[in-house]
Amino acid sequence: MSLLSAVLPVLKVYYIGFKVVLYQLFNTSFTAPVYPKQNGRVAIVTGGAKGIGYETARHLTSLGMHVVIAGNSEEAGRDAVRRIREENVDAKVQFSYLDLTSLRSVHQFVQRFKDRGLPLHVLVNNAGVMLVPERRTEDGFEEHIGLNYLGHFLLTQLLLDTLKTSGTEEACARIITVSSATHYVGEITLEDLQSSACYSPHSAYAQSKLALVLFTYHLQRRLAAEGSPVTANTVDPGVVDTDLYQNLSIPAQLCKWLLGWLLFKSPAQGASTSVYAAAAPELEGVGGCYLYNGRRTKSADTSYDEELQRQLWVRSCGLVGIREPSWRAD
Repeated sequence: MSLLSAVLPVLKVYYIGFKVVLYQLFNTSFTAPVYPKQNGRVAIVTGGAKGIGYETARHLTSLGMHVVIAGNSEEAGRDAVRRIREENVDAKVQFSYLDLTSLRSVHQFVQRFKDRGLPLHVLVNNAGVMLVPERRTEDGFEEHIGLNYLGHFLLTQLLLDTLKTSGTEEACARIITVSSATHYVGEITLEDLQSSACYSPHSAYAQSKLALVLFTYHLQRRLAAEGSPVTANTVDPGVVDTDLYQNLSIPAQLCKWLLGWLLFKSPAQGASTSVYAAAAPELEGVGGCYLYNGRRTKSADTSYDEELQRQLWVRSCGLVGIREPSWRAD
């Protein structure tokens, strides 16, 4: 690996991060308003035991939703359920084990959920890892693309039939996928999604976040073509003070420790746009949006490439071992 190829992804990711924190410094963070009650609606929030996911789950339960927190730590999941119930004794919230680095675990989670006979109105694909050292999932995928993207790709596909039967013309089911501003500097290499040729945690992370945006847009096109009562949108929470930053360089860790209180959003602020996507009346029937700070925003030019969206979809179906549903764009 040349010095330039090693350093360039780092510079790109930190450049994007710097732009976002500057924006956050000089602009008011979006705060979710009071939304109509969501009684009777069921939601799944991946990574819902901590950080943005926890705040998303907490807010949705406060609106009356029945929330299933999906995560890979039984202890953290039980603690999250306990804290939500301490705050709201009427909260309908459960924890169910899900390891997104294991396709087998994704199948098992979906089967357990379907065995309960519950509808599904909101799926929040929130869980993720960031800048982890090079390592592989149970199925041999590079961890960023495996957990952040492919695990959620499979989860969404397996739950799609339940979402379709749960949504109605008056109240669509909603799929919300959490991406990141780093997708703007992401590059998709279909022949090497595993980043095996030249591994960089920064480029691998950015690639996984771009993949989520491409996936969301293509999924929305399919749903709209079918006339399905389901919408798909992607969310950018901003730079948020969570546990994801443990793999930052030492200088970056120091800067976060010194200035994070001023520049970073709180987890509750970071969750506000996810809650907006899940519950806002003005987004009823609206899909294919990139939402940042409570507003529709333009995503990276690459993310609108419909042929790249399609190719990534086909490649992803093959990687996770599912048959590509037949579909033809208008």
